[in-house]
Amino acid sequence: MPEPPAAPDLAETAAIPSPAPTDPLAPTLLPPPAPRPAVPTTGAFDEETRALLRRRLQVTHGAVGIATAVVVMMGVLGVPVLPAEAGLGRWVIGLPLLVFGQSLAGWVFLWRRPAAPLGPLRLIEATQIAGVMLACGVARFVSLGAPPADSPDPRYATLLYRFDAVITNYPVVFAIILYGVLIPNTRRRSLVVVALLCLVPVTATVAAAAANPGVFPAFPALLPVTAIPLFMAVVVAVFSASRATTLRRQAFEARRDAQQVGAYTLKRKLGEGGMGEVFLAEHRLLKRPCAVKFVRGELAADPSTAARFEREVRAVTGLSHVNTVRVYDYGRAEDGSFYYVMEYLNGPTLDKLVREHGPLPPGRAVYLLRQLCGALAEAHAAGLVHRDLKPGNIIVAELGGQYDVAKLLDFGLVQDVGSAAAGGHLTQTGVVIGTPAYMCPEQAGGEHGLDGRGDVYSLGAVAFFALAGRPPFEGGSVGKLLAAHLTQPAPAVTEVRKDVPADLAAVVARCLLKDPADRFQSMTELDAALAACGCAADWSAARARMTNNPPMTHQ
Repeated sequence: MPEPPAAPDLAETAAIPSPAPTDPLAPTLLPPPAPRPAVPTTGAFDEETRALLRRRLQVTHGAVGIATAVVVMMGVLGVPVLPAEAGLGRWVIGLPLLVFGQSLAGWVFLWRRPAAPLGPLRLIEATQIAGVMLACGVARFVSLGAPPADSPDPRYATLLYRFDAVITNYPVVFAIILYGVLIPNTRRRSLVVVALLCLVPVTATVAAAAANPGVFPAFPALLPVTAIPLFMAVVVAVFSASRATTLRRQAFEARRDAQQVGAYTLKRKLGEGGMGEVFLAEHRLLKRPCAVKFVRGELAADPSTAARFEREVRAVTGLSHVNTVRVYDYGRAEDGSFYYVMEYLNGPTLDKLVREHGPLPPGRAVYLLRQLCGALAEAHAAGLVHRDLKPGNIIVAELGGQYDVAKLLDFGLVQDVGSAAAGGHLTQTGVVIGTPAYMCPEQAGGEHGLDGRGDVYSLGAVAFFALAGRPPFEGGSVGKLLAAHLTQPAPAVTEVRKDVPADLAAVVARCLLKDPADRFQSMTELDAALAACGCAADWSAARARMTNNPPMTHQ
């Protein structure tokens, strides 16, 4: 098999089950695996970080709250905490009480708001750090700023200041290590925060020296007992934060990439949308690459969503045409989400092909359209109407050495004509679902009971896009597009591209007629009309192979 191209963007590989422009839930052409990024790009890791931060903040608030409560009780009972408490006065109880109040309030908020977003959690984190910094800074300033009692021993003042420095330093050291080890952070953010914490004792010491000149002679003794523990704490904190984040990211990627769903190993997530996710996967025993399409568990619990998803699976598994995407498996994951497994394909969507390389030659367009007619003819014979034909739901694949193999995707909006006639609708009357640029007038009007002639119209719009590089109607809003399909005659494709043969332009024009009775009445009839076009002989499997894989020439 030739080397596959680089992985296309999700928007280029997905089909859409709603008026939104893209939806990665659609049965999709999955690209070959590209090297995984070092850092996950999805919001799942951010959510994991948020939940972890909340739990860790509960731990830090609990620990700091208990510690400050003990200090407050010691102050109330008159048990000395610092040797210079006479100089501290009301700060002995007031500052620990302030930090205790912040810790208690923060813990209550975290307990009552389990789904609090990351922003408020970081604010609570900053508030706690600020409270600890304030308490430690004031404690050091007051203890060093008070002149010591007279003593005949000349070493008394220096020893007292050193002791005060040690006593007021260890809460900062404790806070730095606690922050680095427990709080999930990047290396840079952790370094910034612990550096600010380190400034607290340094700034307080300088301020105390300005208020009490007796501190200056003790500076050589204060410096090592202050700086060395802080430095070691910073090293431990920054290393712990950086290493923990790296390990969490690696563990997250390993869980994501090695996740088992039934007999399949999920290799790489290609994208996600409002309905769920699409993964590149591999069968554990057969080692066959495939695509796994999910519907989120909370959405799968909705009966209408579940019915629509099961309808799609049943529709596709009952079809065997070579130009319809194949489905291998179906089931429910452990989290309750629906999933099914589809074939691996290699090639661009028709939308990407036209947008990157321009409108197709008429013969090539007919060649692809006739394949789609065959796939849709089988679906219609089975009583199924696709209802979401568009260039993004068509893959121009390389399959088994054959090029320009059209693959029809996304039966997510398929309607079973038999059940519709019996009243078994999945949507309510007047609800418009589909892709506005390509839907037929009766679908744009919210009608039920659509038949295969609606797909004829949509395929005509796809043909218009393939030949002209744009859909028949373009509007600034969904309402304008729907109104155009309902009321305005479709432009002739020759108005946009002059070299389209008249017979092919006439076929496209008939597909786009407003009244279903005026269109081709079946895909078989449309296929015959395309085959009768003079340009139908301009493209073939051999021409496709030569165009996509030209022979090498020697100079």
